[in-house]
Amino acid sequence: MPKIPTMRAVVEILRSEGVDTVFGCPGAAILPLYKALEQDGSIEHLVVRHEEGATHMADGWARTTGNVGVAIGTSGPAGTNMITGLYTALADSIPMLCITGQAVSTKLHQEAFQAVDIVEIARPVTKWAVQIKEAAQAPWILREAFRIARSGRPGPVLVDIPLDIAQQHIEWDAAIDAPLPVAFVEPHLPRVERALDMVLAAERPLILAGGGVILSEASDDLVALAEHLNVPVQVTLMGKGSIPENHRLFAGMTGVQTHQRYGNASFLEADLVLAVGARFGDRHTGQLDVYRGDRMFIHVDIEPTQIGKVFGPDLGVVSDAKLFLRAMLGAARRRKAGAARESWAARVAELRRTLTRPLDLPGVPIKPNRVFKDINETFGSDTYFVTAIGLYQIWSGQFQETFLPRHYQVCGQAGPLGWEIPAAIGVKKARPDAEVVGVVGDYSFQFLVEELAVAAQYDIPFVLVMLNNEYLGLIRHAARGYEMNYQVDIHYDEFGTDNVKIMEAYGCSGRRVTEPEEIRSALEWARKEAARTSRPVLVEVMIEREAGIAAGVRIDRITEPVPVPAPAISAP
Repeated sequence: MPKIPTMRAVVEILRSEGVDTVFGCPGAAILPLYKALEQDGSIEHLVVRHEEGATHMADGWARTTGNVGVAIGTSGPAGTNMITGLYTALADSIPMLCITGQAVSTKLHQEAFQAVDIVEIARPVTKWAVQIKEAAQAPWILREAFRIARSGRPGPVLVDIPLDIAQQHIEWDAAIDAPLPVAFVEPHLPRVERALDMVLAAERPLILAGGGVILSEASDDLVALAEHLNVPVQVTLMGKGSIPENHRLFAGMTGVQTHQRYGNASFLEADLVLAVGARFGDRHTGQLDVYRGDRMFIHVDIEPTQIGKVFGPDLGVVSDAKLFLRAMLGAARRRKAGAARESWAARVAELRRTLTRPLDLPGVPIKPNRVFKDINETFGSDTYFVTAIGLYQIWSGQFQETFLPRHYQVCGQAGPLGWEIPAAIGVKKARPDAEVVGVVGDYSFQFLVEELAVAAQYDIPFVLVMLNNEYLGLIRHAARGYEMNYQVDIHYDEFGTDNVKIMEAYGCSGRRVTEPEEIRSALEWARKEAARTSRPVLVEVMIEREAGIAAGVRIDRITEPVPVPAPAISAP
């Protein structure tokens, strides 16, 4: 068997695992891997301006492709800078591999330059963190890292490689090597049958589709089951796009922040919820006794320890989402159990038609609802959207229409500010021909704004739509509970930071909008400008500074920030 440099084997494994793009920043301790990347030449590398940016780029790439995204950094602070990205990927079940360089193994106990125990630091925010101790382990550890990242509930892994290990040669032959198999998590069929019994016995059932439906590529199976049984479907924030929002059975979202009025109303009238690939996150459930109510719950999840974590369901099923949905549809067809409950489907449709919030709000300053009206009317259903955390993300979840899986990407659980720009880069690299749009806030925009340089350097175009209220808006909203408005106002001078000039400083372009009638034309301009320049383009919309969100602590008592139409609906 031939002897080859250890890092050459690592690069060939990356390529064989389906990785065509990696994101990273070179440093002394990781240079052997960069030498192997240079010699191989088949994997594109983008040099980032901050290692956290690399992880979010790998995250966006992974969410779009379904494959394992790869971020690379050197020793010491490079690895610690990656922790936020690892946490984000773990929280949202995103498969990612972070490779870090390390000081030579003989110096680790001597506090060598940029030597830190990154494995122990990363352990709480990864599925597996490991340091390669022997060069001969490298191929096997890399293969296992990919297997773990993909298996069960997907997530991130970290592999740390000391410099002396990276410089060695090993016996390895790519011709007889292959990815390790990933086991399928199949449902126990008696539990599938019991779940079907419960759904058929219910008068007002709902299917709740979480992010697991998208991760398992089960959207078509979800729609097929819902149509066969005529059961309305809700989505969680992470499940947005798993069913088209113009589908007749779409029942919106339930939540105490991101939700629709008709979503909460439909949920409150339901007597059974079949939750598939959902975590019951606190921003979704709100006060648990209200959420739980008297309705029955079936919880389907690929990770056994998720079942019962928030509350005990009436039935738990451990399964991959796609395999469960297919098994349940098969069982329904065998029983000839088809569509029923026309009155319930009609009731949900009536709620959806009548319990809405206005979008076409006039006047200056611009209302946030109006921004999303123009976004929905400007961009097509095949556009990829990314958004992070803040009032703008909640407005986006409430008002933005989504029709396809993996086309609405949000860092749902960790919520790191600054996620959007690097994530958009990762999405665009994964789908070069697609249109990509980032919905951002003025504060989040500046957290990883330096990654605009990456997009400019590598000709990566996308549109950024900023809702600028010159506030830490979500924290201002939360601070009302403490009767304060302290250290959340970031306004100064006339408009505060000139974000258009920031774009121009990176070789990009932007336009500020202050009138609602200007939004649509600015978005159209941005699309054309991004295509012309092959660089990011910003549309900065100056919105009402103290605009609020519809929110509360329980799903039956939501405070509306602006007047909404009174419900003109019949009693259930």
